[in-house]
Amino acid sequence: MKDAHDATRPNRPSLPALLAVLAPAAMLAGTTTSACAQDAWPLKPLRMVAPFPPGGTTDVLGRIVAQRLSDALGRQVVVENRPGVGGNLGNEYAARLPPDGYNLLLSSSAQLVTNTHLYKRLGFDPLNDFSPVSLLAASGQVLVVHPSVPVKTVQQLVAIARAKPGILNFGSGGRGTPAHVAGEVFQVATGTRLVHVPYKGGGLAVNDLVAGQIDMVLSDMAPAVPQVKAGRLRALAVTSVARSPALPDVPTLAEAGIKGSIPEVWWVMMTPRGTPPSVIARLNAEIVAMMKSSDVQERFAQLGLTPLHSTPERVTELIRLETPAIGKALKAAGIEPE
Repeated sequence: MKDAHDATRPNRPSLPALLAVLAPAAMLAGTTTSACAQDAWPLKPLRMVAPFPPGGTTDVLGRIVAQRLSDALGRQVVVENRPGVGGNLGNEYAARLPPDGYNLLLSSSAQLVTNTHLYKRLGFDPLNDFSPVSLLAASGQVLVVHPSVPVKTVQQLVAIARAKPGILNFGSGGRGTPAHVAGEVFQVATGTRLVHVPYKGGGLAVNDLVAGQIDMVLSDMAPAVPQVKAGRLRALAVTSVARSPALPDVPTLAEAGIKGSIPEVWWVMMTPRGTPPSVIARLNAEIVAMMKSSDVQERFAQLGLTPLHSTPERVTELIRLETPAIGKALKAAGIEPE
C-alpha cells in the first residue's frame, strides 16, 4: 500500500545520477578557481635570491629591481643573499626552489657562463635548471687603486708591476668573479704578475681597498663609482669599449694602450625551471616597463650600469653564444678549472 504522501513527494534522482550531474559543474568550478588563482598572482611575497653579500653590484641591482617589482606587483619582493663559491651556492640554491612563481634568481654571466669553465662541478645547470625571464643590466669594470699607490695612470701601474713582479695585489669577489677574470686577463695583456686576493663578494673587496688593505681592484662599476667620486679611490681606466658616462674623465684600457678584451658582465633574472609561463610573461612585461622608466635609467647611469631588457629566449641564446668564447679567453689567461 502506497504512502499517502507519495503522490506529493518530488522525484529525487539517485546518488549516481546526482554525481553525474554535479561532476561537470564541479570540474568547471575547479577550473575557474584555478584560473582565478593564476590570474590573481601574486598572492604572497616573492623571494629574489642574490648570490653575493650586500654591497656588491648584484645586491645593489637586486634591491633596485626588487623595490620596483614590489611596487608593480603589489606584493613585497624580498632579496635573500646567498653568497659563496663565486656565486655558485646561490645559483644552486635557487635551482632547487619550487617553481611556483614566488622564487626568483638574480644571476649574471659570471655564474651562468664563466663559472662553467672554472669549476669542475657547479651544482646547477645554467641551461636546464632555470627558466629565464629577461636581461637586466650590463657593465664593464673600472680599474681602481688606493690613493697610497703612487700611480695616476695605467702605464705607471704597469711599470711598477713589471719592475717588481708580485709586489702589487688585486682583490676580487672570489674565484671566477668578473674582477678575478679581469685581473687575470689584465696580467696577460700587460706582461705583469700580480697577487690575487679573493673575497666573498666584490663589495667586500672594494671596502678593503678603501681601507688600504689591498692595492687595486678591477671592480664592477656599482660599488666603485661612489668611492671614486668621494675621493677615496683613484680610477685609472675602464674596461668598456667606450668611456663610462658615470666616469667620463676616466680613459678606457684601449686608450691607455692596453690591448686585450675583458668581457662585459651582464645580469639576468631567472626562475627555477617549470615556473608558469604566465608568471614569466608578467615579470618580463614589468621589467621592460621598469627599464624604460627615466628614474631607473638615471639610477643605473649613476652606478655605471646599462639598463637592459630582453625576451627569455635571448638569455638562452647569450649563454650558448658566450660560453665557448669565454672559455677561449680563460684558457689564454692560463686559468684552469678546479
